[in-house]
Amino acid sequence: LLLAMPVGGSSRAWPIAEILEAIRQVESGGRDNPPDGDDGRAIGPYQIHFVYWLDARGGDPDLGGTYEDCRNRAYAERVILAYMRRYAADALSHGYAETIARVHNGGPTGPQKDATLGYWQRVQRYL
Repeated sequence: LLLAMPVGGSSRAWPIAEILEAIRQVESGGRDNPPDGDDGRAIGPYQIHFVYWLDARGGDPDLGGTYEDCRNRAYAERVILAYMRRYAADALSHGYAETIARVHNGGPTGPQKDATLGYWQRVQRYL
């Protein structure tokens, strides 16, 4: 699934490092070692779920590592990038922060879900 256009008219391009930092701020308050979230089902500074990690690995067999490695910021960022290359490659290549944030929060169809709008608004505050 490639999302060719940014959602909601947010066409400003952002550097991926800034997008990731904004997502990390929302997910863990910028902490590198936050407590597990979502009733213990999400880990690390980006609060990655096991199925998200599996999906990212499916799109990038060279990713390696274990799910527990998602507690490490650098590895978690590699997971997010692999996930985005699989489900939001166009948004990733163009720096469409809204699409990237909403896919991170709501999965491959996150940009179509009303439930991810509030998440995007929180991420946008850090950009």
